[in-house]
Amino acid sequence: MATAVIPPPAPSPTPATYQADASIATFSVARYKQMIEQGVLTALDRVELLENYIVLKMSKGPAHDGTIDAAGDTLRPLLPAGWRLRTQQTVDLADSQPEPDFAAVRGGPRAYLARHPAPADTGLLVEVANTSLLRDQRDKTRIYARAGIAVYWIINLVDRQIEVYTLPSGPADAPAYGRLDAYAPGDLVPLVLDGAQVAAVPAADLLP
Repeated sequence: MATAVIPPPAPSPTPATYQADASIATFSVARYKQMIEQGVLTALDRVELLENYIVLKMSKGPAHDGTIDAAGDTLRPLLPAGWRLRTQQTVDLADSQPEPDFAAVRGGPRAYLARHPAPADTGLLVEVANTSLLRDQRDKTRIYARAGIAVYWIINLVDRQIEVYTLPSGPADAPAYGRLDAYAPGDLVPLVLDGAQVAAVPAADLLP
């Protein structure tokens, strides 16, 4: 049985886990895209844009990468027609260019050749978290809630649970999700797209 709590509001709109990084420069989404197009930033740099900060991605170990494989195989066949599962690819937000571990988005395999999916295209974002847990729980919830992403999951490898965040505030002084449900092994996690449940996923199938 899932346990539900209401998370407290974000303590501050100020970036929490990357404000002390060596670089304090900020960049618009347009400038960040331009840097990628011009080759200033490449895949070798392992960065993403979060709230206009260029942030180093966390290191990933076998548990993280193995969970990507297992969770992807579990989720992909459950998506209804017209939806597809993207893995570690960019989502286009107003102030960020995150690369979530999974994104369930509308459209076929050629839908995003000229642009990245935006919030209106996105039904679910998923992060797999061990070393990145604080960032995923604090910063990504704020970022995704501000963007109005309807459903956000954290596959929490530290506490062995699936955290499901819903009821995003949208733009606000302290963006946050209004509800958090936590699912342990033995629970079924509702897979909700466009406000309708399309499947019930065993939490154990999403965890290593």
